[in-house]
Amino acid sequence: MTAPAFQLHDHAHCSGDVLARAEALTTASGARLTPVRRRALEILLEAHRAMGAYEVLQRLAAEGYGNQPPVAYRALEFLVEQGLAHRIRRLNAFTACMHPGEAHAPAFLICRACDTVAEAAAAPVRAALDAAAADLGFVVERANIEALGLCPACQAQA
Repeated sequence: MTAPAFQLHDHAHCSGDVLARAEALTTASGARLTPVRRRALEILLEAHRAMGAYEVLQRLAAEGYGNQPPVAYRALEFLVEQGLAHRIRRLNAFTACMHPGEAHAPAFLICRACDTVAEAAAAPVRAALDAAAADLGFVVERANIEALGLCPACQAQA
């Protein structure tokens, strides 16, 4: 199954749906999706790619939200804590969660050519990791699965 990030799709609907779910989740949990947090999420939702904190900060600063690094880092940290964004460690960047509010174990498929990031369901991969760890008497508490390769569009261009 192809991830929506790698397909032509109605991105306005895609991002609008995620934003609506994010608003409902934060309201239900009593968390506040402040204007700067909301705008940071909107920025992440503009494209299916990971963005560094400084790139988000530049956008926020240009829109009058402040130009100090803690502005972006606090907003991004909130989004990650609330399950609205993920940190892509390989890129030292962040991407919007495409399944907020759903229990899931994502794997991130990162195109090395265009930096598009797709969030794929990784339950079978995580189950295999947990089983391999259990064989060694180890319990996995947290895992970040990232795969680097080429998306369909970049494969076609190569």
